[in-house]
Amino acid sequence: MIDIHCHILPNVDDGAKDMEMALEMAKAAVDEGIDTIIASPHHRNGQFENSKSSILESVDQLNNRLKEARIPLTILPGQETRIFGEMVDSYLDDELLSLNHLHQYLLVELSSSHVPRYIHRLFFDLQQQGVTPIIVHPERNAEIIENPEILYRLVKEGALTQVTAGSVTGHFGKKIQKFSIDLITHNLTHFVATDAHNLTSRPINLRKAYEFIEDECSAFYRYMFLENAEMIVAGRMPLVEPPEMIKRKKFLGIF
Repeated sequence: MIDIHCHILPNVDDGAKDMEMALEMAKAAVDEGIDTIIASPHHRNGQFENSKSSILESVDQLNNRLKEARIPLTILPGQETRIFGEMVDSYLDDELLSLNHLHQYLLVELSSSHVPRYIHRLFFDLQQQGVTPIIVHPERNAEIIENPEILYRLVKEGALTQVTAGSVTGHFGKKIQKFSIDLITHNLTHFVATDAHNLTSRPINLRKAYEFIEDECSAFYRYMFLENAEMIVAGRMPLVEPPEMIKRKKFLGIF
């Protein structure tokens, strides 16, 4: 399996606090059946700044330690960037790091409370540069929860999304879990990733999430998400089913 979003790089953000923890997270990932992780430290979120060059260096260092420890896991470079108005300029200035450094996909984080009005123009401009934004954990954004049509429109316009494994398994509560399943069954998300930060409060739990998806949704979604992770690591287009609106009456019945 491939995990496209994980905070495994040591001492760069609120993920692995040191190399020892990073190696323990790597062992846990291998136990889960994961063989590849895209390391995606926070960038420009108000707390952490992780430049492209520093991430590439940290990825090399961790891969070397994994080889020394004989842990069969490959770390690829990525970056979880908080949305900001000048993202296109930063990308063109070679400051942002695309997934696996392939210049095709960017992980974009929204705040937990709202969606900026400029997002449609920004995403259009990114796509004009050949870059597809992947919105991470939209299921935990208050404005999207209140009005899922926002996400529907963004997906219709070409954005992709990634839900967190812990959201699917109920780690963030039943409401978030139910909304995550709605996003899956309405084709409003395209990837599942751990977004793991440690071994306790934000652990690696991808296998459990995939099992839950197969039981609650269908095997189709499980294998689509598995394949989609492989596709973007290889620089190919993932499978995207036509998005469907979450009917507001049905949605409000959750809460």
